[in-house]
Parts: sequence; structure tokens; C-alpha cells
Amino acid sequence: MVSSLMMQCLVKIPRHSLPMLCACRFYSTKSSKPLRILFCGSDDFSSASLRALHAECERNPQLIKSIDVLCRPAKPSGRSLKKVREVPIKAVAQQLSLPVHERDTFTGWDLPKPQGESINLIIAVSFGLFVPPRILKSAEYGGLNVHPSLLPLFRGPAPLQHTILSGTKKTGVTLQTLDDKSFDHGIILDQTPPPFLSMPSGEHCTYHELLNFVTPKAASMLVRGLQDRLFVPPLLDVGLSSLGDDSENPTGSINKYATKITPEDRKINFVEWEGDRIYRHYRALGRLWTDVWVDAKTTKRLVFEDISLVDKPAVSSAEHWEGRNPRPSVGKREDGGQSAAPLFIVASKIADTWYPMFYVVDGNAVVFDTKNGAVRVGSITVEGQSKKAASKALNSLPPWRLTSGRMAKDAHRLFVEPAEAADEISHREAEGN
Repeated sequence: MVSSLMMQCLVKIPRHSLPMLCACRFYSTKSSKPLRILFCGSDDFSSASLRALHAECERNPQLIKSIDVLCRPAKPSGRSLKKVREVPIKAVAQQLSLPVHERDTFTGWDLPKPQGESINLIIAVSFGLFVPPRILKSAEYGGLNVHPSLLPLFRGPAPLQHTILSGTKKTGVTLQTLDDKSFDHGIILDQTPPPFLSMPSGEHCTYHELLNFVTPKAASMLVRGLQDRLFVPPLLDVGLSSLGDDSENPTGSINKYATKITPEDRKINFVEWEGDRIYRHYRALGRLWTDVWVDAKTTKRLVFEDISLVDKPAVSSAEHWEGRNPRPSVGKREDGGQSAAPLFIVASKIADTWYPMFYVVDGNAVVFDTKNGAVRVGSITVEGQSKKAASKALNSLPPWRLTSGRMAKDAHRLFVEPAEAADEISHREAEGN
């Protein structure tokens, strides 16, 4: 909500009128004062919008008179927190010779006055701080935001990652007002129309491909919205409010929230996840990891890269071992070579049950047998080591063996134990005989 006055001037466009409205360029008869903009941003996505606004300011000073840039201060980064990381937009603003203000809070801060005149429009793009009502109300035209999703889908700080994680095949961008109570709940002034945008590279789209795809479209939508004075009352709400029930809805739900990505989101659950889910996480989040047991008391972290989705290996699952030697050697042969049998590592330990993760060697890579399907991993970094070809990295881990006797609760998973423990059991059994 940009202001109480503007909220009173809200016009809702009927759902059936949207295709006609979005099929052609809407030229507004509205007028506005020259805009003195406070642009709040941080990353490459917001930097593209800033560059587009600056170009429009140079071309049409009657529309945009000035632009001030607000960003967050540099923060320590890296493991040792010794490096200071500036937000990318600061360098862009300096390159464009725009005034830069650095704040981590709006508390006790008032809008700047370029050339002695008041800021009359706030634009926040991938900013990360909530713009409070006090600031919004002090700007005559309130605030605007560009969001890289089809709102109300994927509200939140990580819409691009969650778009890929959801498996949707369609995407889009939204121009909205800045709400004075919540992130991403403003009035939708412009939006990618049905049938929406097909994901670049389809089911193989990565985060960076999607970012590069939507970034120029978002910048163009923002400039077009200013040209058409969409921010001037009466505000026209063109949001797809019934998106959740629409047959063209790319995800089938209006309740998807794009939560902040954490390190735990990058952790693979080899026991429960299907191959497609692992692949989507890799495309959306990049390097993935999991903890493996190198012996009965010690775990190490493995980091996986170069992941692709492949067909399930012909012989790689736990069923392969049913009815066979109850304690086959799995891992490295005595001569240092690799066993001809499918290899595996322990993916997790749940309720005192060891769960193996079967894989087969494919050149320098390895193919993991998952719950449904398989994934090929090209390189792995074992904690404490450098990155290596996946087959070499796993070959450096201590071998494990399947135990005899009981089956795990999951009929498709066998109990396992370290090879040394299995040898001790075999020795005791031999002595008993």
C-alpha cells in the first residue's frame, strides 16, 4: 500500500479482461511530476533495473529527474570473516555517478533531498530490508517493487530458486506497489500475461540461466510502468488473483512461499529423495552436500558437483544382494582395485540403522542409485581433501560391507557395517566353528 489516499483509488481489473489488457501496450493518459527516485537494491538483478532507470533518466528527464541509491553496508564474508564484501549495486551506482547512501536500518533516517527537493517515489528491487510505512508515506507516490515470479506465487526472498525447486515449467515477473505491512503483498500493477514465459532450457534450467532470463524482462517492466504512470492513482490491480484455480497456473498452488535458502537446503537426503529432486536442488542451489559415515563413530562431509539426471543402473540397488552371499566385499579389492560389485557409501544413520547408498563407477564419475531414478556426479570434495573426480574421491573412503542376518525396516535397504568390524565378526565366527 503506497498510501491511504492511493488505496482509496484502487481499481480491480476483471479477470476476463486480463488477456486483452496484457496483449498490447497500454498507454496511460495519467501525468506525474518529474520523479525523484530513491532506488533500494543490492545484487545483479537490482543493478540491471538501476541501469535501465538511469538510461531512461538520461533519455527522458521529464519523467525521471534524479536517482539516489540506497544499499546496505559492506559485510565481513568468508570462513574467517576477514574479507569485506560490498553489495554489487554500490559499484554500479558509483559507475553511473549516482549518490549512494548506506544503511542497515531505516531507524532515525529520513529520505535525502536531491537538489533540495523531496524524494517522491521509492523503488526497492531485491533489497532485503523492509521499507517502513513512515518512509513510504513521506514519498508522494509511495513505492514500487519488481519481483521475479508470478505473484502471489513464490512470495519471499528466494523466488528464482524455489521456482526451479518446484519443478514448474512456466515463470514470469511482477510489478507491484510496496506494501506497508508485509513483503510482496502490494497491489499488482503489471505482470507477465498468460500463457506466461516458458522456462529457459526447460527441465534443465539452472538458477543462473533463469536469473539471466528474467532480469532484463523485470527491468523493462519497471521502466514501462513508470512511462505509463502506473503508480499514479487510480491504481489498476491486474493481479491474477485466481491463479491457484487457473488451468494455466504453472504450479497449481497460490500458497508457495519462497523461503530464504539455508545451508540445510543444500543437504541431500539420499535415503528419501528421488533422483529428480536431487537434480532440481543442484540446478537451483549449486553445490550440494551430505554427511557420510567413514567408520562407526566418525562422519565426514562430501560436497557434490557436476550433477546430472540419468537412467537407473541395471544392477545397483539393494535388491541385488538378496539371496546372495550375506557379507560380500564392497569397496576396494585387496589389490587396490575396485570391486566388480556395485559400490556404496553410507548416506545416513537413522534410529541406529545404517543405510547404504549404492553407486556404480562411470569413468571418472559415479552414478548413484536413488529412490526413483539415478543421478550422475562428476566431482566430489571429501572433507579435508581437495576436489577430485567422483570415483577417486569415493575410492579414498574406507570400505564398508553388508552384514548378514536382519533386514532394515525399509525392505530395500540392508544393514551395513565398517569392513573392519565385519572382518572381526567373520574371525570370531570362524573361531567358534
